[in-house]
Amino acid sequence: MTIQKITPFLWYAEDAEEAAAFYADIFPDSRVVRVTAVPSAGSTKVVEFVLFGQPFFAMSSGRPDSFNHAISLMVDCGDQAELDRYWNALLEGGGSPDACGWLRDRFGVSWQIVPSELMKMMADPDPVKATRVAEAMMKMVKFDVAALKSAYLGTTA
Repeated sequence: MTIQKITPFLWYAEDAEEAAAFYADIFPDSRVVRVTAVPSAGSTKVVEFVLFGQPFFAMSSGRPDSFNHAISLMVDCGDQAELDRYWNALLEGGGSPDACGWLRDRFGVSWQIVPSELMKMMADPDPVKATRVAEAMMKMVKFDVAALKSAYLGTTA
């Protein structure tokens, strides 16, 4: 696995290996590369894995901190079917949905499952279009691509 200049590193209390395998089963071009026990640190393990070709590291080493919304992993989705697939898969086994396309998986990691065109629509130079999209987005839990496009075009009721 080639290490990038910046590589996400996730610290789990005890489930890094299970989490990496869970994510690798969901996304294409993904796999667990290596699990390394750290003998001098008790039951600590470092997990190297790849999601969508992007390298990640994770560590299992008991700690009091838990994941929060201060950082999340954003998944760009080309259509509603892809968005639904990742949304449902990441919620499997005890995840919880949140507002505006966010969810927390069963390991506590925050994810944003976002349609590809959302940021383009929200950054439109026409403030009326951008506002309609933002207002529609704020009412959603899981994103509805058709409803967002409809808001953008001004064809919502």
